[in-house]
Amino acid sequence: MALYPLIRPLLFSLEAEQAHRLVFALARAGGFIPGFHRAQAAFLRYDSPRLRTRVWGSDLTNPIGVAAGFDKDGLILPALFGLGAGFVEVGTVTPRPQPGNPSPRMFRLPEDHALINRMGFNNQGAYALGRRLGKRPPPAGLLGINLGKNRDTPLTAAAEDYLVAMHALYAHAGYLVVNISSPNTPGLRSLQEKHTLSQLISLLKGEREKLAEVTGRRVPLLVKLSPDMSLEAVGDVVETALEYGLDGLVAANTTTSREGLTSPHKVRDGGLSGKPLLPHTLRLVARLHRLAQGKLVIVGVGGVFSGEDAYAMIKAGASLVQLYTGLIYQGPGVIRRIKRDLDRALAADGLDSVEKAVGLEAHQVEKPG
Repeated sequence: MALYPLIRPLLFSLEAEQAHRLVFALARAGGFIPGFHRAQAAFLRYDSPRLRTRVWGSDLTNPIGVAAGFDKDGLILPALFGLGAGFVEVGTVTPRPQPGNPSPRMFRLPEDHALINRMGFNNQGAYALGRRLGKRPPPAGLLGINLGKNRDTPLTAAAEDYLVAMHALYAHAGYLVVNISSPNTPGLRSLQEKHTLSQLISLLKGEREKLAEVTGRRVPLLVKLSPDMSLEAVGDVVETALEYGLDGLVAANTTTSREGLTSPHKVRDGGLSGKPLLPHTLRLVARLHRLAQGKLVIVGVGGVFSGEDAYAMIKAGASLVQLYTGLIYQGPGVIRRIKRDLDRALAADGLDSVEKAVGLEAHQVEKPG
């Protein structure tokens, strides 16, 4: 959208979370104007048969989505789908409401086109989200829901939190993501360890099968991973995912690495997102694709700012691509531009479907070993 370069300096003059709240207020206000979201969608529309894809039995107009964390409580879903996203993931949502970490807890790193956040799963709780979604018409695309545990829940009881959230939101989800990789909840990443992960996934998948039998809907179940995992840990995760029949993996969450950053804010605690993640995310996606041998849907997220970035993620092995930080730096028109440039890249390579590009360069992207 041409106006965003003019508006961004105003937004960036505000503290990052304050600007986020302002954007949400404007997006929600737009919903009270008759026809606003239809007009928004028409203005930002870019459709092409090449971009259509099918995952988990659902047909998507395109593989570009909004990552979890942008709209934790499902407050502006019509506006987000109106940007032209093929899917949107809300959350992370915990069973009970929680305020998150003290402010300030989000920092822009303009020199690096990045963000650092230590939000701490601030959200209104799973039941509040369930009530909100229950009152709305079906979303305009695939809706993912990202589940987490409450900060004060002991790690030994984490599975119960995920079960509670799953029950509260199962009826509204197009897919569910188990977030065990945020660096901002103490100890959470320990749930990625093979034995613990096996127990957690076995329990959640068993409960999912019961819910599927009762509801007649089998909601796909995914796990969101850390980009900071060792090679051995990545292999263990894929082995566990295949053993227990997970439907996919989200790669990846924010990183604790500060390698190569120039911004003075690099000293802040929290998880880093944005452009610096892209090379690391591409290698992780490629590794997951190779190890899973096409048996898992890989959702690539981390550093996507352009159609070129999205195409690289897909060729590395991602069937779906998400962005968050790119929206903040480039504004609401970024999804349309990504779709247009991705479509042109596919055409230039003689591919009539984005699905045919998945994993084409996985072996070149992944580092040996």
